[in-house]
Amino acid sequence: MAYGDRRLLRACCAVLVGGLAVTGCAGGDDDGKRPDGKNGKGSTSASAAPTATTPTPSALPTALDFVPDPKRAPRTEADARRIALAVVAGPDAWGPDYVERTPHLSAPDYWPVLGANCSWETGTRPSTVLYSVTAYSEIPAAGALGNLRVAATVTVHRTEADADWEMAGTLEEALRCPDQRLRDGERVSGLISLGNPFGVGGNYTATDSLGERGTYHNDAMKGEQFYGWYQSRIGQVTVATVVKGAPGYTEEQTSTTVGTVGGQVQALVTMIERAKDQLEAQS
Repeated sequence: MAYGDRRLLRACCAVLVGGLAVTGCAGGDDDGKRPDGKNGKGSTSASAAPTATTPTPSALPTALDFVPDPKRAPRTEADARRIALAVVAGPDAWGPDYVERTPHLSAPDYWPVLGANCSWETGTRPSTVLYSVTAYSEIPAAGALGNLRVAATVTVHRTEADADWEMAGTLEEALRCPDQRLRDGERVSGLISLGNPFGVGGNYTATDSLGERGTYHNDAMKGEQFYGWYQSRIGQVTVATVVKGAPGYTEEQTSTTVGTVGGQVQALVTMIERAKDQLEAQS
């Protein structure tokens, strides 16, 4: 496959964000913040988070399979940019039906902020963040199927503590603003969230994981659609995926199995494994 090895497959088979088992990870033939207008922040309900089959109790890991190398930790914006671009998931990570949106990558200093009025606005990248990038992908509309839009974000913080604070802030956002305006004509409602550190709620792939789900509304589409966003942390790096549903797609498809293989779980796990490869000690 274009990226990864058996470790990616094992991780996909063990990932659990928020406590719900959902089958549908790719078998190993595909690579792998928020939506338009959202940074990599948010959180997942125990009834909506994606995962593959949970390992049997005897096979459950007792520690994260990741040992960071301090010499490989990014310390400059240039280091962080290199890592972020190596980790962020493009359409190949989502599945064979996805293509790049235009523009495909966010602007270098793009940093959305959730305002006091629960609307996402353009903000200033905090000093605790070395670099952040979002890659936008989609399945174009065809026949009865609407335009399915997804995005993946990688944020490289100065320290692991800074990344941990981002995860905590994300959980707070859904509590503070269960209904949020993404941009003109787009909003989400009924957001619920849940966070799981390693070993809790089935999280065996990342230092920390959380997710958020709700209902997506777009003035250009008929009816309500599924909205799901998931984020994980590996050391000082956070990775996140978001799906804004479209007519003709079920929640299960957008989470796991749109097209032949792939989907949100595949993209998230791919970025987790890429981040480990960038930061861990080399044998």
